Amino acid sequence: MARILVTGVSGFVGKHLTRELIKRGHEVIGVGLHDEPDPAIAGSLAAYLACDLTDPAEVQKIPLNGIDGVVSLAGLAQVGASFKNSEEYKKINVAVLSVLGERIVEEKLPIKVLAVSSGAIYDSDQALPLTEESRLTGSGSPYAQSKILMEKRAEELRASGLDCLVVRPFNHIGPGQEKGFLVPDLFEKISRSLQNGEPVLVGDLKTRRDYTDVRDVVRAYAELITGSAARHDVYNVASGHSVAGQRILDLLLEAMGARGRVEIEVNQTIIRPDDPKELFGSYDRLHEDIGWQPEIDLQRTIGDFVESAA
Repeated sequence: MARILVTGVSGFVGKHLTRELIKRGHEVIGVGLHDEPDPAIAGSLAAYLACDLTDPAEVQKIPLNGIDGVVSLAGLAQVGASFKNSEEYKKINVAVLSVLGERIVEEKLPIKVLAVSSGAIYDSDQALPLTEESRLTGSGSPYAQSKILMEKRAEELRASGLDCLVVRPFNHIGPGQEKGFLVPDLFEKISRSLQNGEPVLVGDLKTRRDYTDVRDVVRAYAELITGSAARHDVYNVASGHSVAGQRILDLLLEAMGARGRVEIEVNQTIIRPDDPKELFGSYDRLHEDIGWQPEIDLQRTIGDFVESAA
């Protein structure tokens, strides 16, 4: 049994990761900004600590003795919001790893760290699928830039002795995901339309992206933080194929019983003309090293999301 510290434990991914680690027989110590953890996992945690991970003085208070691994999930994750808060994204998404990592290095603690980056850091103008060796973007959203800076900090900490792996998850979806992302936002628009008849405003549904069920994603995280088979420093977590936005919408309409009952209207103002038409990643390295591959199909993912949101 391992004792794993999960930062951002009350977030979308943190709750699923907590369940996955406990299912495997491990203990989870949660860290979050709020005084109490999310009620959905409160009874499952071995302990919970409220802490601002960007504050070195607060991080010093975290009891790390007996901790085997840290999964660094804390941070800001909404790409759209990052354009209005670029400096905040860069500061927070680096500091939540850096401050805790510095302490582990300074105290020479034998703790493995899993730093969660993003598939959004890749340059979209190159051959697909995107692999760990693909070129990183030189521009991109402030969110993507913050994750590139975080990875650079992870490299520095690794050079100083930190046992640190980096994962680059592509879009992950599933039950419990909150507003600010494609599936929950479409769900909310369809729900409103069913109530008041207003059209469902959508962007370009022809663009294709890589979507993985969050429960598959956390299986990869759990295996990497508790196992010993990893042979590389960086891993993509991806589905290996792309799905059109239209397919996501169709599955939501079907799961919600809304097919033929709502009007779909394309809103040109929310279409970004420079958005790449297709993006997806390769999970070959992860499969070769630890045997991971996605298991949950998209229809089940969407159905489970709708059930959880109802």
